[in-house]
Amino acid sequence: MNLSHSNRGKNLCLGWLLAGILTAAAVAAESAPPRLFKTAQFGGETASPAVLSIANWAVDSNNNGHLPFIILDKQQAKVFVFYADGKLRGAAPALLGLALGDHSVPGIGDRKLSAIRPFERTTPAGRFVAALDHNLHGHEILWVDYDLAISLHPVVPGTTQERRAQRLVSPTPLDNRISYGCINVPPDFFKDIVSTTFAGTNGIVYVLPETVSASIFFGAYDVNNSPQ
Repeated sequence: MNLSHSNRGKNLCLGWLLAGILTAAAVAAESAPPRLFKTAQFGGETASPAVLSIANWAVDSNNNGHLPFIILDKQQAKVFVFYADGKLRGAAPALLGLALGDHSVPGIGDRKLSAIRPFERTTPAGRFVAALDHNLHGHEILWVDYDLAISLHPVVPGTTQERRAQRLVSPTPLDNRISYGCINVPPDFFKDIVSTTFAGTNGIVYVLPETVSASIFFGAYDVNNSPQ
């Protein structure tokens, strides 16, 4: 018996078998239905491409961990609140930190407001696990980052010169930068939407960056479906 011929025959059989397996796998892949992406449901609410992208990615990847979530679009000064399944609960304008930037000064949460210089008054970008609590005056707030002293709360009166209430309802986001870093929203929106959505549960707050791409910042992939 010629062993070289025998081995050649075995190799040919193995090659045919492997080719058959690869062909069958290719046919199965072609015939399999494409994966359907999950998307957030905005219900006709206008949102920037960055908000649409991060909301869809959060829902499809379950980055929100089956928890309600909020997206703050700093460039548009607008807050979006979602149920855990990605259905929009409500949206509203917001006031945010006076200074441009996506990072906080180390230790800023331990400083008095009077010691925080204007250029340090940023609303940091990031993914935060948030929860309802009460401030020192007994008013309900949503802690975004306790260590940085960043919270989302009903708009505060501020000084006469700050005109916070007027800034909140103005038609442009250009005058919405006034706070020390916290996120101010309309009182009724906080009471009816934020408070009831986060009652009894933690949630996620995505603060979109304004100095880099939101997708790059969060490591988000593109969901090629339009929101409903």
